[in-house]
Amino acid sequence: MRVMVMVKATRQSEAGEMPSSELLAAMGQFNEELVKAGVMLAGEGLHPSARGKRVRFSGAQRSVVDGPFAETKELVAGFWLWQVASMEEAVAWVRRCPNPMMEDSDIEIRPVFEAADFGAEFTPELQAQEERLRAEVARRG
Repeated sequence: MRVMVMVKATRQSEAGEMPSSELLAAMGQFNEELVKAGVMLAGEGLHPSARGKRVRFSGAQRSVVDGPFAETKELVAGFWLWQVASMEEAVAWVRRCPNPMMEDSDIEIRPVFEAADFGAEFTPELQAQEERLRAEVARRG
């Protein structure tokens, strides 16, 4: 199963404070373990929400809101995409992770939808389109 592992933002990450060399080294070592185990598919840190935008959808209308965004505990400061056998395996890996922040922090793990999760609504034609798009992304990657 694939899971999205989200490092939640903190007051310091939203202030743009960069991690120490020691923390960067510890996270690099952890990422190396993930790669060697065949778990890590992708992973990146994100700039503070002050550099971001949100697009609000209301029917056919779209409105753009500039960051920063208020609820720090609801923001994401970074993420991984992992391939694991189970949610329990993902939790075990997160338990081994160095604290990604210089203060108390949270990491959220959520399963990624797979084709079978969508049921009959995800028709064979839509599945074929999805497969073509994934192949194109991989080719360009």
